[in-house]
Amino acid sequence: MSTAKYGYGWVLKFVLAAILLGVGIYMVFADEVVYAITGVTIVIFSLFRVYPLIKSLHKEILRTLNLIEIIFDTLIGILMIYIAFTYKDTLSDQAVWSMVYRYSLVVFFYARGLIYFNSVVFLGEKTEVPKFWIHIFVISLAAIIAVYPDFNYEFVGIFFLIISLIGSAYLGYDGYGGYKKYRTYSSELNQGVSKSKRKDKEAPQPVIEDPKEEEKRPYVN
Repeated sequence: MSTAKYGYGWVLKFVLAAILLGVGIYMVFADEVVYAITGVTIVIFSLFRVYPLIKSLHKEILRTLNLIEIIFDTLIGILMIYIAFTYKDTLSDQAVWSMVYRYSLVVFFYARGLIYFNSVVFLGEKTEVPKFWIHIFVISLAAIIAVYPDFNYEFVGIFFLIISLIGSAYLGYDGYGGYKKYRTYSSELNQGVSKSKRKDKEAPQPVIEDPKEEEKRPYVN
């Protein structure tokens, strides 16, 4: 049995692409899923940044500010998850949950932009041009969410659907590449068995000299 020189990650990518696409489509029709996924996204975005961010910042005040933001964002995300599962039957009927959702996003995006620009302008943190414009967009997005009258769960659900389509397309394409390599390796493996047998048959056999012929050769001193 030959040792595999490839992974089976393409299987997981196909499954994740299907799940991501299914959840994205379902979010358009289920307010509680939009609420819950938003909260989970905020929590993951916050917690996964803790160690790399705190480790890479060289000023104590920067570490403190970012840590406060992360804790606050995590609490916002947990609140959203709690509301989604506790009041899932009244999310569409009670306007208060829509307001909580709207302004939680406003605070989340605005706080991210505020911390970033304070770090760059007043605390001497270096940055890059794309990062600068991303945070301009983040603050602008917070303002749009705050004043846009038609902002609702369906609006965010469509946004998540677009992200899901992009993500599932990427995972599907990447999984297809992995599956193609797997089939290529499998094909080469099967061909390699027959080739090795053929080479053994066609390989030149060693010439064994007759001892009598060797005795007839003249001896040169």
